Amino acid sequence: MIPDITNLLTPQVTSPNEELFEHLFRGQSCRVERIVSTGQATREGQWYDQEHAEWVILLSGSAVLRFEGETEGRTLIPGDAVNIPVHCRHRVDATAADRESVWLAIHYEPVENG
Repeated sequence: MIPDITNLLTPQVTSPNEELFEHLFRGQSCRVERIVSTGQATREGQWYDQEHAEWVILLSGSAVLRFEGETEGRTLIPGDAVNIPVHCRHRVDATAADRESVWLAIHYEPVENG
């Protein structure tokens, strides 16, 4: 079978009202997804507290990411990446409303003591 070639930065035909989560592939201990944000943010008072680690890179647009304990979020621009450990509470305070913010997220099981 010949694999397909896709472009992660191809704009959506219509701008989604909600974030778009597209699972690209899954392995035994990892999942890779593309996320397209168009002005969305994590609901007020909500924090992500995940059972797995996540490495994420912002490919286009802009976003503000905040970790529990921080008083202000960190502004991300294309190319910015972060490795979020298991149970590191975090939230997205904002994403660009005037253009698509495209993320690539890798969810994985970290190696113990590594």
